[in-house]
Order: sequence, then structure tokens, then C-alpha cells
Amino acid sequence: MLKVEEIRELINLVDQSSISEFTYEAEGTTITIKKESDKQAIVSGLVSNVPAPVKQESVRVEAPVQEINEEPVNVAATDNTAKANYDYEIVSPMVGTFYAKASPESEKFVSQGSSVDNDTVVCIVEAMKLFNEIEAEVKGEIVEILVEDGELVEYGQPLFRVKSK
Repeated sequence: MLKVEEIRELINLVDQSSISEFTYEAEGTTITIKKESDKQAIVSGLVSNVPAPVKQESVRVEAPVQEINEEPVNVAATDNTAKANYDYEIVSPMVGTFYAKASPESEKFVSQGSSVDNDTVVCIVEAMKLFNEIEAEVKGEIVEILVEDGELVEYGQPLFRVKSK
């Protein structure tokens, strides 16, 4: 399977070239990139969770609906209320699985309203069978938890919002 960076590079190369259509097949995955007459590239195939390319005005990404497991979010309402309540985000230092507690039987490390210090463990991110404790690195109060227990997280993805003290 191609990485997102490789797909973006293919889109840019096709967009800048005289090629009008490009198809890539590997390991049961097919990606087709076609240029329209107004120089827009269309990407279709069995891809999931592909972010929009950098050149959004000239490239459109299409993927089957059943492959995308994201729900629409009212960004305006979320951002306006959240920005007033926090001034720091704890982000994931790696790609992995987010765990809110040390074991299924134990309590969550933190919840909304919890006070944290610089060295307070707020979650675990598992990557390649290694369980990495993530510390708050700020003194304050957790105002929002942005991911669910067991959810896959990306490098740099915000996990918690904190109102620092």
C-alpha cells in the first residue's frame, strides 16, 4: 500500500506532466489518477482516510464512501467554544494506539476537569508493542479529551486540550 506522501507525489507528478491518466495496482489496491480538461486531477480507487492534497484548488480526491469512517463535525461550533477554554494541546509524539488507562480494569489516567502537572501521565500510546507513557508537559486543567480509548492516533495529532495555570 502506498503511503500518503507517495500518493501526493504521484498526484503532483501527474498534474505537472502531459499524462492524462495513471493507474497503479499493488497488493489488492488500485489507484487511478485522471486529469480533467481543466487540469484537475481525479484520484479514485480503494483508498481510505487520504487527506486532501496540498494544491486543493487544482486536485480533487475521491474515494469510496464505505472506505471512509469519519463523521461530519461542526467545526465552527467546536473551535469557537474550545478556543476560549484552552491554551495548550497535548499531542501524540508518534503513530500508535491511544489508551486512556493502564489496563482495562484500572481507572483512566485523566478525565475532563483533572488537574495535571508537567510530569503527570495522561495516557499511553502503543507503537509496535511498546507502551509509551505520555506526560502532560504543562501544569493546568484538562478541558477536553479529543480521542477515544483504543483509537489510532497520528504523529502530532492533538489528544487533550489544557487550560494552563
